[in-house]
Formats: sequence, structure tokens, C-alpha cells
Amino acid sequence: LVLAIKRATSSPRAMSQRQTRNPKRKVSRTEPISSLLTYPFIMPAFDPGSFRDRTSRVFYAEGGVFRGLTPHAMREWTALSSAAFFRRLVTEGKLVHTEPVAPDALPPGVSPEQWALILKHRTIPFISYPYEWSFSMLKDAALLHLDLLQAALAEDMILKDATPFNIQWNGSQPIFIDIPSFEQLRHGEPWIGYRQFCQLFLYPLLLQAYKGLPFQPWLRGSLDGVTPVDCASLMSWRDLVRPGVLPHVTLQAKVQSAYAETDRNMKRELQSAGFQKTMIQTNIRRLTRLIQRLDWKQTKSTWSAYAENTPYTQAGREHKADFVRHVTAAQTWDLGCNTGTFSRIAAQNAKSVVATDIDPLVIERFYLSLKNKRQQTILPLINNLADPSPNLGWRGLERKALRERGNPDLILCLALLHHMVIGAHIPLKEFINWLAELGGALIIEFVTRDDPMVKTLLRNKADHYTDYDLAYFERCLSEVYDIRKREPLETKTRILYYAHSKIHA
Repeated sequence: LVLAIKRATSSPRAMSQRQTRNPKRKVSRTEPISSLLTYPFIMPAFDPGSFRDRTSRVFYAEGGVFRGLTPHAMREWTALSSAAFFRRLVTEGKLVHTEPVAPDALPPGVSPEQWALILKHRTIPFISYPYEWSFSMLKDAALLHLDLLQAALAEDMILKDATPFNIQWNGSQPIFIDIPSFEQLRHGEPWIGYRQFCQLFLYPLLLQAYKGLPFQPWLRGSLDGVTPVDCASLMSWRDLVRPGVLPHVTLQAKVQSAYAETDRNMKRELQSAGFQKTMIQTNIRRLTRLIQRLDWKQTKSTWSAYAENTPYTQAGREHKADFVRHVTAAQTWDLGCNTGTFSRIAAQNAKSVVATDIDPLVIERFYLSLKNKRQQTILPLINNLADPSPNLGWRGLERKALRERGNPDLILCLALLHHMVIGAHIPLKEFINWLAELGGALIIEFVTRDDPMVKTLLRNKADHYTDYDLAYFERCLSEVYDIRKREPLETKTRILYYAHSKIHA
């Protein structure tokens, strides 16, 4: 496909047109629906990020997730729902369970006349975004997308876009949620999602595997991903011999430049040239082999050895574990989860656990351990709580901030507060109030100034952290929480608290 486009754009006619024209490039692509989260709406409410696909729209009603389809989308759904691969992948948990809703079974306020058909999706416990995933999470999401694409092509269907925002997680298992992305294959047409796949899946993985560059800040900074030109500019001439760089990066960068300066209908010319489905399938097989071989080889980070260096005795660890184990909650957030010891304990009594940490390597290892055990309750995510994921996209509503994606029933904030106040300079009172605004119960650990970890944090700093004080902490906590339990650990420098938020009581 790359060579065919290169030949088409380097023809004498195309070169002549580039010399006389420079039309503004028009981009048309379908963005995903990435908000299949249960919201407590009584009346129907449209998802503010589901507007880019003009053939369908997601909305919420009575705690359920629905999708209205236009006549065009309904025809594609009819073809998809009758396909053998669709039923198989839903059973395997790779596609979100979806079923049509009869008009008389719709929630109050939903007008069936507005749509040709309405679907209902099974809800996802927590919505996450690719800039919060570890390397292996994005890699597994990419392989899932290619697996779905191959399965669809075998039955003459295809995915019209290729974005990781179409994928969510049931614990450590990726699941594809944007059902209208599937459409019937029009023979002779190329895979139009190829470039998007490169920008949002392949290039981020290549940059981290080959150059050691974390992709998360890039994807958070640009929802369209890494362009071929930008990726090529970061590769040296030595990188040309690395698998995938020459065909998928260097040549794509040249094709992008050439395509931007021609008004020729490349899709039509490829059809005339006899473009076949087998070419797409070959490209997908090669991409699959390439991505399977990619690896992030980092072995050490700031917090990767934190668990081995904590001052707990065995009795102290067991005391702390028992404190967490006796609190039950449907949805738990473990903030600063590190190796996930307490996420696993919370998962024994919770329907879902969202475990976040600032360190990508810590989350990478945590995810791989969960994946090996096929854990479907805990979702590990990369998030800097001093700079958490914000609202992004059109009107700041397409991608939701961390705190707007749900309210936890229980928050674990263990051995984190001193890092937020002293390490990240967040005022203690503001951080406590932020936790309380999330609602639910809280298990928080206060580490006193006599603790070795706090002394280490203060060692090379001017100590202006007068708010980091036990009495002041308890006063701030009691203002917005009802403290139910207080237990010092064996070291006497660490104290556990169990409390309920007064803000969302």
C-alpha cells in the first residue's frame, strides 16, 4: 500500500499539480465513543464525546448505556450481529456485550422515532484513556485491534477507524467498545484506519521501545497521536534497520508530505489498480508480528524498589493489611498503589479497583502480574495526582478528568500524603478536601516527621512545610470526614485512619 501510494503521488501529473496547487488538507475520520460508564442519569443524557461518528450517538438513561443508530449504522449492525466472529468475540470478552432494545423496553424519555435502532451496551466499571496506560497495556490493546480486524476481514467486514480510545478494560483484559466502527468491506478499498493505527498505536510503542521515550505525555498532549513526520524526526539513521521503522515510519512520512500536496483521489486510483483484501491482511499480519516483538527494557525507576525499602516489620505489614481487609466497598480507588499489595486485598471485597501510581514502570509490572493471573477486577493506571488527567478535546468534554469518571465508594491513600505535601508541594488541607470531594470512605495513612521516609524527603529541602503536622492533619481531616477509626502501626511513626466523607454523606 505504501509503495502504491508513493507511485501515485510521484507521477508526473501529481508532481505538476504540486507545483501549481497547495490545497488545504481536509481530514475526515471517525473518533471513538469512550464513555461506556454507568452514570446516575434519570432522563437521557448524551455523552459529550460521542459526536464525531455521525451515524450513531451514545446516551445514558436509568444507569444504562445506550447507542442510537441512523439507518446506515443499522444496516452495518445487521451485518455485524449476524457474523460468526462477532458472536465468538463477545463470548470471549473481546467485544462489549451489545443487544438491540425493543421500543417498548426503552427507558422513560427515550424517543425511538429519533433513531432507526437503539442498542444497549454492558457497562464498563471505569473508563480510562491510553495516556494512562503502561507500555504493555497499549501493546495488548494494539494486538486486540489487529485481532478484531483480521477476524472481521475474514467475513468481509472491516474497522473504519483505529484508535485506542475504542478500547477499555475489564481489569487486565482489553475490550473493544465502539461497535459502529465495524462496517461491511467495500472491495478494492484500502484500510483507511492504517495511518490512525500508526499514529495512536504503533508510533507510541516504537518510540518507547526503540528510543526510551514515554508515550503517555505525547498522547495526552495530542489526541490524534504522533504524526509520521514527527516520529521520523525522532529516529536516527541507525534506526532505519530496526523492524518497522523504514516501511511504517520513514516511507509514511514521505507519503504524508506527498499526499498533502495533491488533490488526486487516492482511494479511487487504488481501486482502479486492483487493490485487494489480501493486501490488508498481509499488512495486518506483519504489524502483528512487529508489535509482538516490541519490548520496553527499562529495569529501574524512582519507585520500582519502594516496597523493599519501607520500614514496616512483618507484624506492621499484617496489621496494615488487616485494616484494609475489613473494609468493603463496591468500587475502590487505590491512590499511589505501587506494587498493588493493597489493591489486591481490596479486590477481595470489591467489584472493581482502580489502582493508580505516578511511576510507569511500577504500573507496567503491576499490569503484567495481573495479566498473568487473568485478574479482571483491578485496573492499573498511570496518573500523577499532583497533575491528574484533565478534561481534553472539544470544549474540554471529549475526554473526562479523572475525578469526573466516577465516585469511589472507598479510597486507599496509604503512605502517600507525605509525598503529596512535601514531594509535590500540595497544601495538606487542599489535598484532604480533594479526597473528600470524591466522596465515599477513606483509609489514609499519616507518616510522622520521625519516620525515615519523611526525613529523607526533607533532607535537602528548606523545611517550610509547617502544615505537615499530625495535629493539623487530624483537624483538617475531621472538618470534612467523620473519623470512625484510628490505629497506630507498630513503628509508632505511622497511623491509619478510617473515615467517611461529610461532603457526599
